[in-house]
Amino acid sequence: MLPLEVVSVAGPVDVPLAGEQDVQAACGIMHVHGRRFGRPTPLGLDYASIVAAELAELGARALTFAQARGMPLYAVSTSLAQAALLAVAQYLAAATADDPAETHSPGGPPFRSAEGVSFELEALDPSVWQRFWAAFGADDRAVSQGWRSFLHRFATATCPLPLLPEVLAAHPMAWITDVARSTGMTLVRVSDQPVCHVPAFELSGVSVHHRRGCPAEFPLSGLLPLSGLVVLESCRRVQGPLAGHLLRLLGATVLRIEPPGGDPSRWVPPMAGDTSARFRALNWGKDVVEIDLSTAGGRREALELATSADVFLHNWAPGKAEQWSLRHADLARVRPGIVYAHASGWGTELGPNPPLGTDFVVQAYSGVPPSLMTIVDVFGAVVCAHGIVAALTRGATRVDSSLLSAACRLNSWQRRRCAEPLTVPVCDDLTALAADLRFARALIREDCVLVSSPWEFTS
Repeated sequence: MLPLEVVSVAGPVDVPLAGEQDVQAACGIMHVHGRRFGRPTPLGLDYASIVAAELAELGARALTFAQARGMPLYAVSTSLAQAALLAVAQYLAAATADDPAETHSPGGPPFRSAEGVSFELEALDPSVWQRFWAAFGADDRAVSQGWRSFLHRFATATCPLPLLPEVLAAHPMAWITDVARSTGMTLVRVSDQPVCHVPAFELSGVSVHHRRGCPAEFPLSGLLPLSGLVVLESCRRVQGPLAGHLLRLLGATVLRIEPPGGDPSRWVPPMAGDTSARFRALNWGKDVVEIDLSTAGGRREALELATSADVFLHNWAPGKAEQWSLRHADLARVRPGIVYAHASGWGTELGPNPPLGTDFVVQAYSGVPPSLMTIVDVFGAVVCAHGIVAALTRGATRVDSSLLSAACRLNSWQRRRCAEPLTVPVCDDLTALAADLRFARALIREDCVLVSSPWEFTS
């Protein structure tokens, strides 16, 4: 039987949603995206529709894989509302955590030069941030306060930087570029044209080990397409962990490698129980092992774990896999047929030594309508998971995807602002959304409010 794929607007959300505009309004996208503006604001593209379409393709491919394994699964459904809730999952978890509510003052990049050229900056090291602003004589207190806002904009979707944008607006672009280069600051100009030429993911390698039967130890009522498969994950931030999370929601067992003492993101407030709420939104349900991959013993332990894995997923920086001797070939030697997946920032587009590849600089480079929501990270996770399931289905052994490839995929869809009339109230409080019983079937309560699987499979 051919797999059946269904995409609705509301799915399990019991709200009369007419289309994209209603979904962005009711499910929190307008609220989160609008934090930088101080008011709910729609995204500049039909994001919920695009993510739902990608989730549907991923679900259909997983269904095909399940049927090839002999599983009695025949249909999959998802919805725009479930896609939207996935997009705001981290923000929803943070809003319902144990800690006091965060404040979200408006403000944020992109920056502009004296000529009016728009650009984004990126730094993950506070010393880089300080050197850059010191070169312009910026106020020390503004620089210090701005660092926290800048560092946490991925989590808060807003980035007030009093005084600092005005400092750059007084200087020509050539001077700002030179200072960025000399201080180690990543600078990317905002493109006025969408970039579309990079494929969503690339598959390579051939395996004769890819067809795996239906796991007998699972009751039929609990089967999901990836039931019985093991994913070994070594990822940080959003894109990679969320990709692993989606594979878990498709039924895989995910074993997460973290450094000794645990991933530092586990302890970033707000907390839900003994774990960061945002970290929980991306990683709940995964098993964890602590390994120091910088040591030879740690790398041997990782290879030993790989001998019983079906997928190895990482989002390490360029050159790290080679440095650690944990390349595709290294994993294939101990586990023939393993799917080796790399979720990067830029792929190979900008050469072997690209700038920092994070959500907002990739948005700028690719011409995606800008947002301080992690829209490319989230979509990049869906694209990465899609590529992994495609590899499992086709018998490929390597998957390469990137934030840039995800941005290009976003751009490849028709670009327009939501045109349907708004027929529902706009959410302006994620805690109220979490408490609304009409959303209950799409949410899970576990120390904070988490988003349930975006798919429903029918046997």
